Amino acid sequence: MGRLDNKITIVTGSGSGIGKAITLRFAAEGSKVIAVDIDGSQEKVSEETQGEVLPYKCDVSNPDQVSKMINECRKNFGKLDILCNNAGINIAPKRLHEYSIEEWDKVMNVNLRGAFFVMKNSIELMLEGGGGSIVNTSSIGAFRASPMVSAYLASKGAINMLTRATALEYVNDGIRVNAVCPGAVKTPIFDDAPPGFLETLVSQIPMGRLCEPDEVASLALFLASDEASHITGATYIIDGGRSAG
Repeated sequence: MGRLDNKITIVTGSGSGIGKAITLRFAAEGSKVIAVDIDGSQEKVSEETQGEVLPYKCDVSNPDQVSKMINECRKNFGKLDILCNNAGINIAPKRLHEYSIEEWDKVMNVNLRGAFFVMKNSIELMLEGGGGSIVNTSSIGAFRASPMVSAYLASKGAINMLTRATALEYVNDGIRVNAVCPGAVKTPIFDDAPPGFLETLVSQIPMGRLCEPDEVASLALFLASDEASHITGATYIIDGGRSAG
């Protein structure tokens, strides 16, 4: 018996990194997983699992595409038990005055506006089924500022408050809403990092290493499962102790 047997899950940003790890882990625990990404990379993820992963191409910043995705879930499964709202982007580091309006909007359209679209439509389906669990992917950056990434940090700070607010709004509807807030995670985002960057980054982490995507997936699994039935409105930091000091 898996911890998510008979559950239907949507994972956005499922093509790589944290989203891929969540997709594979949830499928291994018995859930049918609708693996959502913008570029088709989730097709390969579905080939790596022994569980049931259904790839679906969707741009979360496009409200029509998001609505269609949820309607497909409604038509095919009649319910949605779990949403892992994970899709997110960043851009090249720069100071605030160097951002173009288009760059700022690009980050917000995916990280915040897109998260809103997916939550709004998912909650409507969860209400039809009598409840569910939402796990948003935020960041340690929602608590601890760093220079040169103000749009990303602002979007994740907003995700934390969105998590808390919606948790209160739907607590009596059987819908729990929580967030995972990773620090530096070993994902493809660091593949092209300049020499010495990773060493400097790791030196700031008390545990002395980057977080593995599977470790974030384990936290997301706990929050999504019935084991966390009394937890809502929480923002869980997983950063190897970096924010402790």
